[in-house]
Amino acid sequence: MFNLKSLQRNKTIKYGVPMLLDPSLEAKVNPQKQAVILEEEYEKLKEIHLDEWKNIRGPRPWEDSREYQEQQRKNLSKTD
Repeated sequence: MFNLKSLQRNKTIKYGVPMLLDPSLEAKVNPQKQAVILEEEYEKLKEIHLDEWKNIRGPRPWEDSREYQEQQRKNLSKTD
């Protein structure tokens, strides 16, 4: 992982303005806090039931959304 101090020093030298970090961004960069964030995200993913997930594709910009929705409803009624 990169060193935050060297990045801050380089930006200060290059632009002449000290680099200021938003506290939320600093938490993402800090490796100790980053491990906590990763664990929180893992816990969120454990709660989600991914086996019940369905891949639903929306209409493309060149497709007529009404026709596509009707086609999807027909496909769903055939499978049910």
